[in-house]
Amino acid sequence: MVAKRIIPCLDVKGGRTVKGINFVGLRDVGDPVELGRRYSDEGADELVFLDISATQEERGTFASLVSRIAENISIPFTVGGGISSIDDAARLLDAGADKVSVNSAAIRNPELIDSIASRYGSQFIVIAIDARQVDGRWLATTHGGTRPSDKELFSWAKEAQDRGAGELLFTSMDHDGTRAGYPLETYARLADELSIPVIASGGAGNIGHIAEVLTIGRADAALAASIFHSGEIPIPELKKELLKCKIPVRI
Repeated sequence: MVAKRIIPCLDVKGGRTVKGINFVGLRDVGDPVELGRRYSDEGADELVFLDISATQEERGTFASLVSRIAENISIPFTVGGGISSIDDAARLLDAGADKVSVNSAAIRNPELIDSIASRYGSQFIVIAIDARQVDGRWLATTHGGTRPSDKELFSWAKEAQDRGAGELLFTSMDHDGTRAGYPLETYARLADELSIPVIASGGAGNIGHIAEVLTIGRADAALAASIFHSGEIPIPELKKELLKCKIPVRI
């Protein structure tokens, strides 16, 4: 059985790691290089870095900060935020990223997925979808969740997969930062409809929530931020508890 992955997320703004609720009310929670090193040492399976203001500020991701984090970790490293061209992707891969995550630019220009996958392979590209429920439908948003789009979650995820995305990172805007749990039925449906791995993001508040999304939600990986940044759920303890639930993880 393939091991489930535990992935801390660094939401970075102005060179600092931040966290809020539903993508607003951001507060400083630490230095991204120090946090990245800590998670790597604690046994995280991967690390995700999201420059959450890059698209809104119409600039590229800070490649220098990406390089500093990459130099201090020994686990796979995904970087997203402000990637709007294949040159942006190349710059971040050169800076030390193992994978790039595209979101807003892919909604605006879906062919970007094809281009990156064609040049680097599907294993290098993660399609990130930040969606919220509107009249019973999950609709994708752009620019850090500040702008609605007409892309429906399930059809857009399938299109992105068909264009060459190697993984899906789905964040529920309605659950992000609330610590109230993940939308399990939504993840289970994504697992049914896609053949690529699904990373669950947005809503983890305790070990039980993560166990549920990896079993009932059938996600391949669980991404979280607040519970790791605060230190209330250390990654080694989380993995031991998941093993007790017979969920396969790497120790």
